[in-house]
Amino acid sequence: MATIVPTTEEDPALTVVRFVSELTWADAGAEVAQPQVARLCQEAQECMVMERWIDLASLILTSADLVFSKVAEKDIECIYTVICNLVTKSENPEEVLEIVKLISAKIVQQPNEKPALRLKILFNLYNLLEDAYSRFYVYLKALNLATSGKVTEHVVPSIKKIDSFLSEWNLSIQDQRELFLAIFNVLKESKSSGKESFNFLSKYLATFSTEDEKALSETKEEAANAIIEFVKGPDMFQCDLLDMPSVLQLENDAKYSLLYQLLKIFLIQRLDSYIEFQAANSTLLKNYGLVHEDCLAKMRLMSLVDLASSESGQIPYALIKDTLSVNDNEVEYWVVKAITAKLLDCKMDQMNQVVIVSRYTERLFGQQQWENLRSKLGTWKGNIASVISTIQANKATEDATQAMQSMTVR
Repeated sequence: MATIVPTTEEDPALTVVRFVSELTWADAGAEVAQPQVARLCQEAQECMVMERWIDLASLILTSADLVFSKVAEKDIECIYTVICNLVTKSENPEEVLEIVKLISAKIVQQPNEKPALRLKILFNLYNLLEDAYSRFYVYLKALNLATSGKVTEHVVPSIKKIDSFLSEWNLSIQDQRELFLAIFNVLKESKSSGKESFNFLSKYLATFSTEDEKALSETKEEAANAIIEFVKGPDMFQCDLLDMPSVLQLENDAKYSLLYQLLKIFLIQRLDSYIEFQAANSTLLKNYGLVHEDCLAKMRLMSLVDLASSESGQIPYALIKDTLSVNDNEVEYWVVKAITAKLLDCKMDQMNQVVIVSRYTERLFGQQQWENLRSKLGTWKGNIASVISTIQANKATEDATQAMQSMTVR
């Protein structure tokens, strides 16, 4: 089929109406089809004269789903370029948004049919828009389409710009939730970094407070998923899930209380607690896709970090051996693993059989950790001020001495 290129003075939108109408009535015979096509074209012309752009979009889109199954891809893109261009006809943001909703709904209707092309059309629509909320709406639809149609590779690069987008869009809490969850689903489907997808799921959960009890109760499954993602992640050793209202509600939940207990073990307890938990709940771990050997290795590293935080900068080899349940010749192996994972900065004193820690990563970064950081920054600020005062005093003394010597010479 030929590409739709108007060769007369006819408006491109009217050309598309005529083409789609003819496509719709193609099997009905000329006697039936011609009057119907003429009627639809007449309605379209009236909409254009009266500047009823929403009605025109609705008219064109009524049968536009046929385009994807009966027209070549280059022609589909051409047709939808004309349809999408309707958003430029109105200067009313609310009217533009309604047109955007109509077009988007039609494009995402069958995400498994030519999903990459549908995604391309959505981004063409996005680029025609000036209104921030309309852009957000189309982007959200694109994310969901990419996940459903399994073409996430086309949208993953755009997620790097999400902070800029958020600044531009100025979204409500509800819209932020939809966006963060959609990004999580995209990254999960694309097999991207587990840490990256977990980050957006955490952002989603952090938007809920105890004040919105109904909305909070609907997040239990996502909260459980976040715990599983964290425990599974081989490169995730720190999070602030524990005190989030959306996660905290699982503590006494009949279905998820054991999962919350597992999170507590990984964030505030040591290996012995995990081994005890695993012995009593091995089936539960398997049901959630958690591999005991992986959990054991991660918990050893988490326990080593906990030792670093509570042993005044020096950890005896013997204590590491007992806490991690390893042999004498494995102690340094686990210390090296912790250094490699950037959990510790330390030196191993083999002569005295101690690990000297200069820095460690907090497993849990909540309110208490923020308070500690504030205190350290306050101390650091005071020390810097003291150094500056000392330098200034020394300089003043030196200047006065030089002035006296100058007078003496004269």
